[in-house]
Amino acid sequence: MMTKKQASRRILAESTYKVPTIERGYTNQILYINLNSGACTARPVTEEMKDKFTGGRGFDLWLLWHGVNDDTKWDDLENEIVISSGPCGGITQYPGSGKSIAASISPLTDIVIDSNVGGHFGPLLKIAGWDALEVQGKAKRDVIIVIDGVAGKVTIEEVPDDCPTDTHELGHWLMDQFAATEKERPYLAFVTAGTGSEHSLMGCLNFSFYDRKRKDLRYKQAGRGGIGTVFRDKHIKALVVRSAPVKADSNHPADLARITRVGREMNREVRTYDPVQNRMAHRGTSYLVQIMNDYDLLPVHNYKFGSHPDTPKINGDVWEARYTQGMPDGCWYGCTVACAHAVDHYEVRTGPYQGQSVIVDGPEYETIGGCGSNCGIFEPWALLETNFYCDTYGIDTISFGTGMAFVMECYEAGVLDLEKTGGLDLHFGNAEAALEVLHQMARGEGFGLIFGQGIRRMKAYFVEHFGADPQFVQDIGMEAKGLEYSEYMTKESLAQQGGYGLTNKGPQHDEAWLIFMDMVNNQLPTFEDKAEALHYFPMWRTWFGLCGFCKLPWNDVVDPKNAQSREPAKVPHHVENYRQIFSGVTGKEITTADIIAQSERVYNFQRVFNIRLGHGLRADDAIPYRSAGPVTEEEYESRRERYDNQLREWLNLDPDSMTLAEKMAAHRKYRTEQYEHLIDAVYKRRGWTNNGVPTPEKLHELGIDYPEVLAVVEKHL
Repeated sequence: MMTKKQASRRILAESTYKVPTIERGYTNQILYINLNSGACTARPVTEEMKDKFTGGRGFDLWLLWHGVNDDTKWDDLENEIVISSGPCGGITQYPGSGKSIAASISPLTDIVIDSNVGGHFGPLLKIAGWDALEVQGKAKRDVIIVIDGVAGKVTIEEVPDDCPTDTHELGHWLMDQFAATEKERPYLAFVTAGTGSEHSLMGCLNFSFYDRKRKDLRYKQAGRGGIGTVFRDKHIKALVVRSAPVKADSNHPADLARITRVGREMNREVRTYDPVQNRMAHRGTSYLVQIMNDYDLLPVHNYKFGSHPDTPKINGDVWEARYTQGMPDGCWYGCTVACAHAVDHYEVRTGPYQGQSVIVDGPEYETIGGCGSNCGIFEPWALLETNFYCDTYGIDTISFGTGMAFVMECYEAGVLDLEKTGGLDLHFGNAEAALEVLHQMARGEGFGLIFGQGIRRMKAYFVEHFGADPQFVQDIGMEAKGLEYSEYMTKESLAQQGGYGLTNKGPQHDEAWLIFMDMVNNQLPTFEDKAEALHYFPMWRTWFGLCGFCKLPWNDVVDPKNAQSREPAKVPHHVENYRQIFSGVTGKEITTADIIAQSERVYNFQRVFNIRLGHGLRADDAIPYRSAGPVTEEEYESRRERYDNQLREWLNLDPDSMTLAEKMAAHRKYRTEQYEHLIDAVYKRRGWTNNGVPTPEKLHELGIDYPEVLAVVEKHL
């Protein structure tokens, strides 16, 4: 019988299906939804898809490739949002096995963006019968897509006018709509965005998980690249999945005993060493704040500096005291790393939800570094406020923080003033003004509309409308490929400059984080060493996104005996764990070399995809000079002894006989040339041409020399 709540949602399209049994990590079908036609169709997962693209990010790219055209833009009907967790996603025996990857053509970069995310939606989607969800087209009005893996039914439903949009309110509305009892709540998960996604290009997706202890919803974000903006442009208010209860063998692995044995040992390692290493079960990724500050790697004032005396006000000690302790804070079942912390009963101080008592998920390191130190803001309340509103509005905290740092430097440099910002004093440290920009983004008004376009478009706007110096804003605007940088200083790590600039999607640390290997431990002295690291580590990290894994258990908790291994940076005994888990789930015995090959196929395919969309060549791998060296005199003077010594050691120059301008010019020439030499070495190692194009021979070696793929690269040979 229809309840009153159900009657308020008009069904626009409906399809039934038989929920398949998951076999060795796969359901062997994909749910395709077209919002224009109302089609809700099952499509097969072929053996070739599994062999060549594995799952997760690989499935996303394969499906997106066949869904779009060469000239598809982010807001075209053909653009898709694809979500997949991979064959190991949803196991409960090994920590960090609940990740999904969302992908789309990005409004910020105009190329493919892939964004990894925790929460329960991806694993529950699989238990509900689907290896991936592929959504295309645009609805005429706001809809929710409901995937009911208990009833075996998919519906597209029109939502009533009083349905909220911002995530923290919408989540409660959805739970009231779909959960008749408390027992049903853990097996419901939602994907939402928010009003900020409607008026900016940096919209994020929120993936929910039900916190049984708090009896409330929590959220993780697919933050990068503006997929939330695509989501709201398609008039999707929410995705809803309902599944059968999660069990230890829900994935029906080939060898449950094997993955249980490996997982038991890893969980012992986490419980033993995390309390004396990084304390992630108590402070999450906030442990990084003080470490980055101590090594001059914490972004401060738009990456001008790497440390600040006020950092102890926002370091891990502060957040460990703020986070509610004693909770099993994993974002998927069985994760002993338990880093998904939250601050309970936070009373909102500003904006439309002022006075509400809310749960704030985080803040994590990237939010603390981006919205905190990078903007000169060292007040915990301001970070909690920004974190809450970015999440509920559906705004990526990394793009917001890095974008705000850019704007604040422009304000202090005279590019912006009160008239141009609509009365906002955007000096470094002004948390209230930064929050007002965030609220304007959600309202779709004022300077917030300009800001919401992202750094690349702001640079062009400031030049055209405000007379900004093009070279200055290019140098300090920390974006590459159109995506804002995540929160690490790279000036003294050439390898990490490449780790950001030579990515497929833009400067995001989940592809390669090499600062300590390169700068601190000096393990990569030659271009060839750096190129090898920029081959192996991006491939290794790509593999997590193919399979459904989180990166943190790999190298954030490590048995001390790892230091005695031949290649400690690779954490070989954990690599062996992942090999065992994949083989135990899928029944396919793989080697560590096979892991890299699986990733290479997907990585090179994504590079070709970018080229197909009109990007992905050498010119697109350029980086802003701020990421390589000092742009301003203030920057140089802050590290004058270091920079002067480098002139002596690297270039055999006498800085005492040079003007400051001459010293800065010498650094710029040398550092820029070094980056170009690095590009040459990396392209050679990856099997690409000098213009960054994968060669036909490389594509043949990887088994992805499909005619349509070769047709793309042959235009650039």
